[in-house]
Amino acid sequence: MEPLYQQTHKRVHEIQSHMGRLETADKQSLHLVENEIQASIDQIFSHLERLEILSSKEPPSKRQNAKLRVDQLKYDVQHLQTALRNFQHQRYTREQQERQREELLSRTFTTNDSDTTIPMDESLQFNSSLQKIHHGMDDLIGGGHSILEGLRAQRLTLKVGALLGDRKKPFCFGLIQQFGDSEEDP
Repeated sequence: MEPLYQQTHKRVHEIQSHMGRLETADKQSLHLVENEIQASIDQIFSHLERLEILSSKEPPSKRQNAKLRVDQLKYDVQHLQTALRNFQHQRYTREQQERQREELLSRTFTTNDSDTTIPMDESLQFNSSLQKIHHGMDDLIGGGHSILEGLRAQRLTLKVGALLGDRKKPFCFGLIQQFGDSEEDP
């Protein structure tokens, strides 16, 4: 167990030193370095499985210490795995931002179409409908008023005409005018 533990421990330290290469690697070799580190981590996990089996076969006096050492290695490797994933996530985010930036820079912007319409709010439509109805009612009331005035004038003409007959028409029209003016005064 001890030689495998020493070999695995040495590989963990090598991976830690390779993690520094991730920051300095160029874009072409970056994927190679990541794959190399991931392969080493996978290999260490397989060694750790073997070490767990071997630590359980140690004599009882050494078993707890051996398991503790294997757990510590496992903890270190998990941290390395997390650090690699964080680096990959940051790289992916950075590359996505660069693609979006390039896409924005290469896009040609144009003005809006001349037939751009702005959808009206329902309350504005309701308000304009109420205003149309209000004007329609004003027109209706004005038309009704005119009809009533015409009927009043016809009534007076008929009353005066019936009283005086057709022989004094010019006089009747004068009376109608006076009578009509006098009814509107009060």
